[in-house]
Amino acid sequence: MNVMAAEKKDLDHIETASRDELQALQLSRLKKSLSHCYQNVPHYRKTFDAAGVHPADLKALTDLSNFPLLSKQDLRENYPFGMFAVPREEVVRIHASSGTTGKPTVVGYTRADIDVWAGVMARSIRAAGGRKGDIVHVAFGYGLFTGGLGAHYGAEKLGCTVVPMGGGQGAKQAQLIQDFKPDIIMVTPSYMLALVEEFVRQGIDPADTSLRIAMHGAEPWSNKMRGEIERVFDLDALDLYGLSEVIGPGVAQECIETKDGPTIWEDHFYPEIINPETGEVVPDGEVGELVFTSLTKQAMPIVRYRTRDLTRLLPGTARTMRRIEKITGRNDDMMIIRGVNVFPSQIEELVLQDERLSPHYLLEIMKDGPLDALTVKVETRPVFHEAGQDAHSACAAHLVEVVKEFVGVTVNVELVAPLAIPRSMGKAQRVVDKRG
Repeated sequence: MNVMAAEKKDLDHIETASRDELQALQLSRLKKSLSHCYQNVPHYRKTFDAAGVHPADLKALTDLSNFPLLSKQDLRENYPFGMFAVPREEVVRIHASSGTTGKPTVVGYTRADIDVWAGVMARSIRAAGGRKGDIVHVAFGYGLFTGGLGAHYGAEKLGCTVVPMGGGQGAKQAQLIQDFKPDIIMVTPSYMLALVEEFVRQGIDPADTSLRIAMHGAEPWSNKMRGEIERVFDLDALDLYGLSEVIGPGVAQECIETKDGPTIWEDHFYPEIINPETGEVVPDGEVGELVFTSLTKQAMPIVRYRTRDLTRLLPGTARTMRRIEKITGRNDDMMIIRGVNVFPSQIEELVLQDERLSPHYLLEIMKDGPLDALTVKVETRPVFHEAGQDAHSACAAHLVEVVKEFVGVTVNVELVAPLAIPRSMGKAQRVVDKRG
């Protein structure tokens, strides 16, 4: 693997500033952002007043906990442009979520917001080991999804050569990677694994490509999956974190020097961790739900937005700014099977510990009488697939045993042939609810 440490002279000053300097900047920006929200967004004025708080009440960063939380449902109730804090004419771009569970959440950007977004994405690529002149293959989806254009603008700002491939078209992806010889790929981790199969189909060893850095985001992925990607491609796979409601990709980025969880760009996004049941802020180091407040957004600032991502805040290492532990689960991904909380990432870790099984799996929830039952469908590796029924039965029984031991729930396991699990061009669908 080609590990490149960032040179201090290349970093923005604030990345290595003292905590005192960073917190002074955060407080100044937070005061302005709260006032901007209160003066220009009816939703914030209404909820702040209902909670008995005013932007002038913020005297210290800890006072932010007195302000109300913001949910995805709040954004949907203000669809489409009710959360904008500037006249619509000043919004130069609109993105939106897929809206698969209701109305999409709409986000808007002023010209200054686009510049900030490009800046934090450029910083993220640099933190991952990218440099001016590198070729960046962008395989995130373009369009209303923030991934493609967010990555694109950031790579251009850093001075990279961008290949705006987008999602899908696996054969063409592999061809262009072979022909253009990019240094960096930006793509969901599940689609990166799908590309492995395309390279193999074409008779190409993925480890022989020019890729030295993979920046993965848009879905939770385990350290076991990171290890699988790094082993197969012989590169460094790093965690890129973001979500549309906050700005898009580029909210936080894992640094190649340490690879110990994404560093939050705290000069633009202020993090808190709350108890997801009570909403109370918990101390750094304690696991809970990640909450963000934007410090510099103009078109659509957010105050205490509940991400539903479960993690904890950790001290900075490669940068002064704090890190989040790698996110491997979300509140809304959690399944409750016979009273046990189960996350897809827990199953993924155990699947990838078994060399007989591939990283491609699907979790199906169905009714078993009055109770819920979980079936783990997982592909076998091609070599093991020919091993015979007895070997398959033993492998399935082993996975049932380890899931029971480490997760605490009994599951059904169904081993399926290679390529039997549908491949996703973007975010992988890991859970199918068949309860009706």
